[in-house]
Amino acid sequence: MTAPKTSAGRILAASFVGTAIEFYDFYVYATAAALVLGPAFFPPGEPGVQLLSAFATFAIAFVARPIGAALFGHFGDRIGRKATLVASLMIMGVSTVLIGCLPTYAIAGWFAPAALCLLRFGQGLGFGGEWGGAALLAVENAPPGRRAWYGIFPQLGAPVGFLCANLCFLGLSLGLSPESFFAWGWRVPFLASAALVGVGLYVRLRLTETPLFAAAMAREAPEKVPLATVLSEHGRATLLGTLAMVACYAVFYLSTVFALGYGTGRLGYDRPTFLLFECVAILFMGIGIPLSGAAADRFGRKPVLISGLVATMLLGLALGPMLGSGRPELVLGFLCLGLAAMGWLFGPMGALLPELFPTRVRYTGASLTYNLAGILGASGAPYLAQSLAEWGGIAFVGAYLGLAALVSLIAVALMPETARGGV
Repeated sequence: MTAPKTSAGRILAASFVGTAIEFYDFYVYATAAALVLGPAFFPPGEPGVQLLSAFATFAIAFVARPIGAALFGHFGDRIGRKATLVASLMIMGVSTVLIGCLPTYAIAGWFAPAALCLLRFGQGLGFGGEWGGAALLAVENAPPGRRAWYGIFPQLGAPVGFLCANLCFLGLSLGLSPESFFAWGWRVPFLASAALVGVGLYVRLRLTETPLFAAAMAREAPEKVPLATVLSEHGRATLLGTLAMVACYAVFYLSTVFALGYGTGRLGYDRPTFLLFECVAILFMGIGIPLSGAAADRFGRKPVLISGLVATMLLGLALGPMLGSGRPELVLGFLCLGLAAMGWLFGPMGALLPELFPTRVRYTGASLTYNLAGILGASGAPYLAQSLAEWGGIAFVGAYLGLAALVSLIAVALMPETARGGV
């Protein structure tokens, strides 16, 4: 007796809701790293040094993410997508809530940053298994010719999660005194993750397995070690998929985490104002994702990505004059353009990365490329950009963005068009 088929609406809702929660958890940390974690968890000293220390802990999760991709990808390719997605959501949620419970450096000394690093690693581990499974949940249920459109639903979790995280911090910044915010208010977004994870689990536990995975398992036994198969037989796809995502990550984290730290530090903006700028700008990312997803189904993945990468290279030239000017209209304009570019690049990735791999190792392959790109394009981006800005000025940050876009452009040019292939 076969299990009843899950409706398309429930599948897409589960794909979207889970990633929105996971991205919320991830961005809560990113926002807190730019605003409060430096003075809260590290020894007293120069604010710039404390900020760099906070950005260093931010990078830990990106090191953990490929480990999570290999771990969850192994079980996702062997036992199924559903159980793995539930486990990844639990690990991410528990890590996030516990961060909100940690004592500060003033109370616990070096235990505080050590525990923070450990839980940040847990966040990365859970996130490493999340995106690939959510993308497969959507794409492996898509009708012919609609894979990129179905693939935008996990991508839409990114702007929604980011918006919820920033609105939470914005509300706390407006409603609390600076003393109360730094004393306890910053913990609230972390603790709120517990309720969100409960919603995500409710949705995901009601899913059935994707038909493509079930059919693949019916034909033959699963791979014993999917990671070994990906690296030995699909190394070129892994490399090109990883490099294709680098600019996507770089433009996002330069437009959010670095820009928030730079804006509230060097430019002198107050926290609520810059958080409001970020909330406005993220709407442009939310618009770019469905537009590029629809275009990718119509014109192919490569033309859409190439156009976005050329635009991102030009944006690198504009970063210094716009963000560095300090003028509100130019700063907001840069943030909107940066996140619109991110949305345009991010939309097709929900279909492209899974399409690079066969069903039997798709969870591992898509997750690994996505999260290896996080190490190259995102893990050190805020830290490196902050260092470049202090060393040579904001124009060097723009050159860094342009270089990341060039790397991704070359990778996309070398990869095959996947829109008309099978999944």
